[in-house]
Amino acid sequence: MPRKTIDQMSWMGIYQAYLNKVERKARTQDELDQVLTWLTGYSPEQLQLVSESRTVADFYNQCPAWNPAATGVTGTICGVKIQELTDPLMKQIRITDKLVDELAKGRPLEKIRRS
Repeated sequence: MPRKTIDQMSWMGIYQAYLNKVERKARTQDELDQVLTWLTGYSPEQLQLVSESRTVADFYNQCPAWNPAATGVTGTICGVKIQELTDPLMKQIRITDKLVDELAKGRPLEKIRRS
């Protein structure tokens, strides 16, 4: 059976992995949701209503308003430099990964949001 690429995976599966990661580091679901709503433009209610059947690609392609401040997110995630990515979807995924990592490492929400 062929493996699914990340864009074909369930968004809720990825969200749960993010939640597990931040909770292991004593952060909360509310903090994770604040980061995701800031980044994607989804309201907290919309974020909670995202269905199991929505793929990662659907989640990003249907996000209400990708935050322009996300262009300020740089660095390396999983050995890949974010600023060197050319695929817009993969760049959005890696930016999200980077922000979740920052949250899990204890960075304040104000700095994660680049405010």
